[in-house]
Amino acid sequence: MSTTLQAPAPTASPRTYSRWSSLVVLCAGTLMTILDGNIVTVAMPAIQSDLGFSGPGLAWVVNAYLIPFGGLLLLVGRLGDLVGRKRMFTAGLAVFTAASVLCGVATEQGVLIAARALQGVGGAMTSAVVLGMLVALFPEPREQARAIAVFSAVGAAGGALGTFLGGALTEALNWHWIFLINLPIGVAAWLAAVRVLATDRGAGLGKGADYPGAALITGALMLTVYVIVGAGDRDLTATLLLATLALTLFVAFTLRQTRAARPLLRLGLFGSRLLSGANAVQMLMIATMYGFQFIGALYLQRVLGYGELLTGTAFLPAPVAIGVLMLGLSARTVGRFGAYRVLLAGLALIVAGMALLSRAPVHGSYAIDVLPPLLLLATGFAAAMPALTGLAMAGARAEDAGLASGVFNTTQVVGGSLGLAVLSVLAASHTDGLLAGGAEPVAATAAGYQLAFQVGTLIAAGALVLAATLLRKRQN
Repeated sequence: MSTTLQAPAPTASPRTYSRWSSLVVLCAGTLMTILDGNIVTVAMPAIQSDLGFSGPGLAWVVNAYLIPFGGLLLLVGRLGDLVGRKRMFTAGLAVFTAASVLCGVATEQGVLIAARALQGVGGAMTSAVVLGMLVALFPEPREQARAIAVFSAVGAAGGALGTFLGGALTEALNWHWIFLINLPIGVAAWLAAVRVLATDRGAGLGKGADYPGAALITGALMLTVYVIVGAGDRDLTATLLLATLALTLFVAFTLRQTRAARPLLRLGLFGSRLLSGANAVQMLMIATMYGFQFIGALYLQRVLGYGELLTGTAFLPAPVAIGVLMLGLSARTVGRFGAYRVLLAGLALIVAGMALLSRAPVHGSYAIDVLPPLLLLATGFAAAMPALTGLAMAGARAEDAGLASGVFNTTQVVGGSLGLAVLSVLAASHTDGLLAGGAEPVAATAAGYQLAFQVGTLIAAGALVLAATLLRKRQN
C-alpha cells in the first residue's frame, strides 16, 4: 500500500502476549458477531413456526439486530478512540454474549426481538473498534497486509459458515442453539481479550464528547437502516417521508460538526479520497454479496428443493476458498501487484460470478449452475476485501483509527441492508407479477431470483467502475 496508517503501539502490559495472539482474540470476537448475523437466516422458518411470527413480524428477528448495529457503529467507533478500544471491545463482548443467552432462552416474540436488539448493540461495540486496534498492532506495511488478510478471511468465511451452522444446529437440535452456542465462545473470547489485549488509554471523553452530535448521527443511521430493511413492507409515501427525515438528521449532524468545539466526527476524515472511495466501493460490493447469499439460499431451498442442512452445506466451498486464498495468497498478491490492481481483479470476478448466477434455471444443477459462480464470487471476494480494507484504513490518521473503523463497518451494514432489501423486493415483485399472469409457481420464483441476480451483476459492475476511477491515483 502506498500509504499505511502509522499508529502508536498500545501501552504494554505484563500480561500482554504477542501481537498475533491479540489478532486471534480480535478475530474470535469478530467471528462470533459475523456468524450471528448470518446463522439466523436458515433458522427463520423454524423460529416462525415455534413462536408464531407473521411474515412481516418475522423480518424483525433480523431487523432488530441490524438497526442498532448499523446505527451505533460510528458512535462507538469514536467512543473507542476516546475511552480506549480495548475497553469498548471487551464491553461489547460481554453485552453480546449476555444478549445471545437471552435470545437462546426466548419463548415469546417480544423477548426474542428485544434480545436481538441488545445483540446489535453489543455487536456494534465489538466490531467498530477492531480495525483500529488491528492497524495499531501492525503498523509495518507488510505485516499489516498479512494481519488484514487473516482478519478478512475470518470475517468472510464466518459469513458463509454461519449459513451452514444455522442449518446444522437447527436440524440436529433446535433453533435456540444458534444463539446459545455463543455463550462458551463469548466467555472464552472475553477472558482471552482481558488477558491478551494491551491496554490503551484513549484520548479521553473531553476530546470529543459531542453528545448532541452523537444523538443526531445515531438517530440518522438507525433511521436509514430502518428505512432500507422495511422498504418492502410500507407504501412509497411513508418510505419517502422517513428517508427525508433521515436526510434531515444527517444534514443537522453535519452542520453541528462544523460548529461544535469538540466534534464527534472530524469531517476532514472524508476529505481523504482513498477512505471515501474505498467506502463507496465497499457499499456496492457488500450489497452484491449480501444479496447473493440471501437470494442464493432461497434459490436452493425454493427452486431446487434443498433442506436447511443441505443448503448450508452447499455454501461451504465459499468459506473454504476464501480462507485458503486470503491466508495463503492475499498479502503476497497485494504486496506484489498493489492493492488497487488486486481490488479490480477481485471485483471483476464478482461481476462474472453474478452474471453466471443470473441464468439460474428452474431445473438447475448444483455442480453446473451454482458451484462455479459460487467459487468465482468467493475468489473475487477473497482478493477484493483485504485490498479494500487496507486502502480504507490507510486513508485515516492514527487518532481517527477507531472512527475510520466504525465508518468502514457502518458502510458494510448499510450496503448489506440495501442490497438485501433491493434484491429481495425486486425478486418478490417480479415473482408476484408472473404468478398473477398464471405462471407456474416454481418457474415464477426462479425468474424472480434471476432478475435479482441480474441487478446484482449491475451493482457489482458499478463497484468495479467506482474503484477504477476513484482509487486509481492511489495504486501502488
